[in-house]
Amino acid sequence: MVGRKKRYALADSAQQIVGGFLLAGPFVVTEEVWDLAADMTWFQAVATVLLVFLIGYGALYKADDDRDPDRESEVAGVPIRFVSLMLVSYGSVAILSLSFGAPGTFLEDTFVNGGPSMETVAITLRAISVGAVFSVVGAATADSVF
Repeated sequence: MVGRKKRYALADSAQQIVGGFLLAGPFVVTEEVWDLAADMTWFQAVATVLLVFLIGYGALYKADDDRDPDRESEVAGVPIRFVSLMLVSYGSVAILSLSFGAPGTFLEDTFVNGGPSMETVAITLRAISVGAVFSVVGAATADSVF
C-alpha cells in the first residue's frame, strides 16, 4: 500500500468502540475518579487531554509499523482513524457517565435547584478527561489487534 491512502472502514470504528467502552466502564463508576476530578485544576485537565492525544497517536502510529498517518485518509489534515479514536475515547466515557447517572450520584452536592450547576459540568468534563486516558488505550489496542 505504499503511496496509497489506506481506507478507514466502519469495522475499524466498531473495534475502537468495543475497546473504548470496555476500558472506560470501570472508571466511570468509580468514586475515586470523580473525587480526583473534583480536585483537579484546569492545567491538570489540559495535561490529561494532551496525554490522551499522545497515547492515541503513539498507539496508532508509533507502536504499529504497518500504519503511516501520511498514507491514511484525512479530514482537515488529520487522519480519520485518529479523529475516530479521539471521538470514541471521549465519547464512550461521556455516554457511559451520563447513561449511568454518574454526575448525579457522585456530584449531587454540586447540583443547584435539582439540576446540574456549572461546577457539576466542569467536574464532569474533568472526570471524562480522566476516563479517556484508559478508554484510548482500549480503543487503540482493539483497533491495532483486530
